[in-house]
Amino acid sequence: MPRPKTHDDALRVRLLDRAGELLSSEGASALSLRRLAADAGTSTTAVYSLFGGKPALVRELYVEAFRRLGTRLRAVDTTGDPADSLDKLGTAYRESALADPHFYGVMFGGVIPGFEPDAEATAEALAALAPLLEVITNGIESGQFTADRPEDMAMACWGIVHGLVSLELGGTLPPDLDSAKTYELAVKANTRGWSRTR
Repeated sequence: MPRPKTHDDALRVRLLDRAGELLSSEGASALSLRRLAADAGTSTTAVYSLFGGKPALVRELYVEAFRRLGTRLRAVDTTGDPADSLDKLGTAYRESALADPHFYGVMFGGVIPGFEPDAEATAEALAALAPLLEVITNGIESGQFTADRPEDMAMACWGIVHGLVSLELGGTLPPDLDSAKTYELAVKANTRGWSRTR
């Protein structure tokens, strides 16, 4: 009978979540393997067993952050109208950021000084945004969107949602602003701007 796994996926996720929280709330200096293990109720041996050390933990944190974003974007039904699908992807992007705000800085905020994702991690990060590029490509090919290149439109759409989410997570929006409503209006206005039938 095989030995039961004591360092399972639930512990892996718990460690990654806590590592993201430490980085986003206290900065890179707070992320020590000893503290991470203590905060997650495990041992440093477990951290080494699961990740092999701090550099590998940081890389896995980066990949996990994009993996979660990609999972949310892929869960969106994009089989219908490309404009409607683009709006839904915008909504899913914000929902992902609000669900895992401690990962947002890992993906985009440079909270890990000196970290450079390797080619495989970069490819996994870009794969998270594949649903956006697919919807835009379909919209251009069907004549609904006016862009010449899907990549250009995808970057512009991503920039809008990323900027709004960054402002919201950073607490820099006016306190009396309805963030969800403003976000929705901006996403829909962006989609209309790219549509031939505005």
